[in-house]
Amino acid sequence: MQLQCNKVFTRRLRSKKLPSGLKLQTSTSFLLRYITHLLCGQNCALQFNFLFRLLRRSKSSTLNHDQPQPKASVMRVSMRRGVKWLLTVAGIYTLTQLLRFRLPCWLPAQTRVGPVTVLVRDKWRVSANAPLVFVGGVPRSGTTLMRVMLDAHPAVRCGEETRVVPRLLNLKQGWAHEESGVNAEVLDRAITAFLLEIIAGHGEPAPVLCNKDPFTLKSAQYLAQLFPNSKFLLMLRDGRAAVHSMISRHVTIGGFDLSSYRDCLVKWSRATQAMLAQCTQVGNHRCLAVRYESLVLHPRSTMQTILRFLDLPWHEGVLHHEQAIGRPGGVSLSRMERSTDQVIKPVNLEALTRWVGKIPPDVVANMDAIAPMLWRLGYDPRANPPNYGEPDPRVLNNTERVKRGDFDNPVTGIHLKRDP
Repeated sequence: MQLQCNKVFTRRLRSKKLPSGLKLQTSTSFLLRYITHLLCGQNCALQFNFLFRLLRRSKSSTLNHDQPQPKASVMRVSMRRGVKWLLTVAGIYTLTQLLRFRLPCWLPAQTRVGPVTVLVRDKWRVSANAPLVFVGGVPRSGTTLMRVMLDAHPAVRCGEETRVVPRLLNLKQGWAHEESGVNAEVLDRAITAFLLEIIAGHGEPAPVLCNKDPFTLKSAQYLAQLFPNSKFLLMLRDGRAAVHSMISRHVTIGGFDLSSYRDCLVKWSRATQAMLAQCTQVGNHRCLAVRYESLVLHPRSTMQTILRFLDLPWHEGVLHHEQAIGRPGGVSLSRMERSTDQVIKPVNLEALTRWVGKIPPDVVANMDAIAPMLWRLGYDPRANPPNYGEPDPRVLNNTERVKRGDFDNPVTGIHLKRDP
């Protein structure tokens, strides 16, 4: 196309049938058209046709400018000159303004593509640039408690586990090692649209949307690329407590042998290491590691840190999530989540050291080698029970109320059971 335009341009410049003034005007006009076409393409160039016509008329009126003119026409010539210069200035201004908005059209293709946006319902659109929050960690590490406390904030909506998001991300990791006829950009945009539809569509609209699927943070780097304004909360818990919880409550997790404390502790250590590495690579400005023990012992100070990290104002309701369960715009629960019967209670200390004395002695004796991430996270593998710290007075009061059964069950039909 550019070669053809060059040939036409050359023929016009070499034309001898036109007067010199008209040839200059035609060449200049075509040059402007040619440059515009190179910058913005054919559609953009058509927008300058009106400017070229005006310039042509103003120039043609001055072709015989050097010939003697009657005195009566001096006023008309002066007016023509004034109009010509006004049109020239207006044309240059218009050209400059249009180029400001059309200049990105000749940038590389990947910079022209806007963020993925999906229409969820009615007129509610969600963009990939939305401030999403991803809550994850090894199952039984406090991810459900974290998300219901966030759900109690009026600006946040998390909702139940989707269980779809981590499966899709696992599939994506498999596709990365296979040859495909679809390029990476198309695949990424399709995955982005799918994730947005799932996260936004399974709950009510909110300024900040949140997703809680434990193993999602294994793909934190990839999610950070798809959603540039997203942030991540990685829940960390003493692996002995997490493993005892998943075994005693029969929480099925792919790859974990629930009949073996040793196997589950090894898998816990590996999974925690992988997600912590992802969190570190994303950066501390976008990924915050939250200890379950800190959230339970000091909920106020821990939630204040979390809300500051998420750029959200403080709201007292996050300390009383149980009061928002089942209310419009509050906390929704699912029977499929094993922690439902726990999070309907106020924050308490019941589950903090329940694992002590339940792990086989041979596993306890070799805990350093079985779960090396305990040392790395600051948990003493030889302390049984460990010293997690002193709880806040409010948490002690909540624990006493829970022991007496002095709290309301906001969910009808959910059976409260005490773990052995």
